[in-house]
Amino acid sequence: MDPAVNSAVSASLVMQQAQTLQQAQMQIFREALDTQQTQVNALMESATAEPQLSRDGSVGTQINTYA
Repeated sequence: MDPAVNSAVSASLVMQQAQTLQQAQMQIFREALDTQQTQVNALMESATAEPQLSRDGSVGTQINTYA
């Protein structure tokens, strides 16, 4: 077989493997970003929640003293 053909086939296979690896890395990256988005959304929702005041006693009924 011609060495040029062997070289072209080899290069094609290497490029195909590199593309497959890159696709796998991008999938993992997207999953990591989705996880971070979920965590940030949960954090933002908890930060904007209205603090609960005490319902009885003389401390903490007007100002959240537990913070």
